[in-house]
Amino acid sequence: MNGIREGPFLEILKPEELAQIERDYPSGLSARAILEIFRPRGVRLSEATFRKYVQAGLLPRSVRVGRKGKHRGSQGLYPVDAVRRINAIKMMMAQGHTIEEIRRSFVFFKNQLDQVERDLTHVFDGLESELVERTFPSPQKRQMAESLSELKLRAEELVRQVGRLGSVVTARGSGGGGGGMFEARAS
Repeated sequence: MNGIREGPFLEILKPEELAQIERDYPSGLSARAILEIFRPRGVRLSEATFRKYVQAGLLPRSVRVGRKGKHRGSQGLYPVDAVRRINAIKMMMAQGHTIEEIRRSFVFFKNQLDQVERDLTHVFDGLESELVERTFPSPQKRQMAESLSELKLRAEELVRQVGRLGSVVTARGSGGGGGGMFEARAS
């Protein structure tokens, strides 16, 4: 059966398989490695299709990571959640959705939101490093560290709220409602 189920419950990769891949490759995977995950399952996914998904905003962009050794260059690694996204895209396509419908779905918005989250993490990590390395009077340094910590929490809450809103807005066949979930604010 190879993890593929027919009918409305198509499941290319089982949840436990996705979780194992995420544990095994926390720093990301190359496009070729991602293609190799799906190939034995009979999933039609070429490098060109993979690039098309990235260009359409359905998958995150790769991050260039240097290889150890002299003159070895760098390699593009995709966040491991790209595997989960491809799984969702292929399931949606099996249910008859077009790429354009998938782009209008939450998959597209979730990809954009995840990129914002990664970018914010990068910014916050850089600020933390600078704060550690630079010399400031102790009370000022403590206040900046507290401000940074508070901003990180606010950013996390903002990303969660935008995610919830995106989920509601892009839900198929929803008949409105659900506005109350966005009224609560983190203080």
